[in-house]
Amino acid sequence: MTQLVRMFVIVFVVSFGLIYLTSYLNDSEGYSGSNTLTIYNWGDYVDPELLDRFEDETGIKVIYQTFDSNEAMMTKIGQGGTTFDVSIPSEYAISKMKEDGLLLKLDHSKLPNLKYIDSRFMNLSFDPDNAYSIPYFWGTVGIVFNPELVGDLTFSSWNDLWDKSLRNQILLLDGAREVMGMGLNSLGYSLNDTEEAHLQEAKAKLLQMTPNVKAIVGDEIKMLLANEEAAVGLVWSGDASEIMDENDKLDYIVPEEGSNLWFDNMVIPKTAKNIEGAHQFINFMLDPEVAAQNAEYVGYSTPNEAALALLPEEIATDERFYPDEELTERLEVYDNLGKRMLAHYNELFLEFKMHKK
Repeated sequence: MTQLVRMFVIVFVVSFGLIYLTSYLNDSEGYSGSNTLTIYNWGDYVDPELLDRFEDETGIKVIYQTFDSNEAMMTKIGQGGTTFDVSIPSEYAISKMKEDGLLLKLDHSKLPNLKYIDSRFMNLSFDPDNAYSIPYFWGTVGIVFNPELVGDLTFSSWNDLWDKSLRNQILLLDGAREVMGMGLNSLGYSLNDTEEAHLQEAKAKLLQMTPNVKAIVGDEIKMLLANEEAAVGLVWSGDASEIMDENDKLDYIVPEEGSNLWFDNMVIPKTAKNIEGAHQFINFMLDPEVAAQNAEYVGYSTPNEAALALLPEEIATDERFYPDEELTERLEVYDNLGKRMLAHYNELFLEFKMHKK
C-alpha cells in the first residue's frame, strides 16, 4: 500500500510540474490569455500573410483552428470546452447561435472600419442591426459548366439540369439546403419553403434527375470539375472562381429562377477570453486594403465596398461573382428553419442520395 501511495504522489508531483512548466513557458513566450487570439474558421479561408501581419501589428499571438461545417462548429462552441475568440459562421447558423445564447454582442464603437461595408449587406434578417455579426464574405449558389461538353445548354434555368443529354455528367454538393433549394427553385418555390406538398414535389423532381447525377461529393468537387471529370456542377460561387482559375474553359451562372445568397460572418462566441483582441481582429479584417488582399487570396466576394475599389478590374467587374441588383433581388438568404424542419430537409435529401445509390 505504501508503495502505491508513493507512486501516486510521484505521478501527482510530475503532472503538476508539467502543468506549471507549460504555463510558465506560454507566459514567457507571450501566449497568455490576454495576448492570444483563437480563431475558428473554415479551412483555407484567410490569407496566412494577414494573420502574420496582425500578429506583427498587435503583438497578439494567433491560434488558427478550422471546421468543415456550421453544425460541427456550433456543436464545438456549444460544448464550451475550448476557447474560441472569433468564429466565421454562415447566416442561418448565426440565427441559431443567437437563439442558443452562443454569441456575445459586438461593441460597434471598437469597429470604426465597419463604415466600409456595403449597406446592402448590413441589417439583414438573420441579425438586425448587426448586433452579433459582421459580414466577412458573401456569394451565391449556382452552376459551373463546361461549354464544350454541354451542347446548346446555357443553364439560364435550373431546369436545364434535367436535360437527358447530361446523363452521368452532373456533380452535386453534398448539402441538403443547396440541393433541396435547387429543387424548390426549379419549381418556382422559395428555397426556404416549408409546405410539405412543395417539399415532396421538389424531392420527386430531384429523383427524376438521378440518371444525370454522376456523384454527390464534398470538397473534391473542385478538382473533379477542373479536371473535366464531369461537365456540370452545383457549387458555391467562391469554389466556382477557384475551379475556373484552374480551368479557364469553364463558366459559372446563377439561374434566372433565383438561388441562395449566402453570407459568412465574423462573430465573437460566448467562449471568448480575449474580447478586446477579438474586436481588434474584426476591425483589422475590415480595413479595405486587408479585405481586398483577403478577397484576392480566397476568391470569394467581399462585402467591403472600399475594398472592391482596390481589387483588379477584372475581378471587381465580373458580374458572375458580383451580380447586379436585378439578380440579387431574386436571391434568398437561408432562413433558420428550426431543428425539426431542418431534420426533415436532411431526411428528404438522404432519401434522394439513397435513391441515387
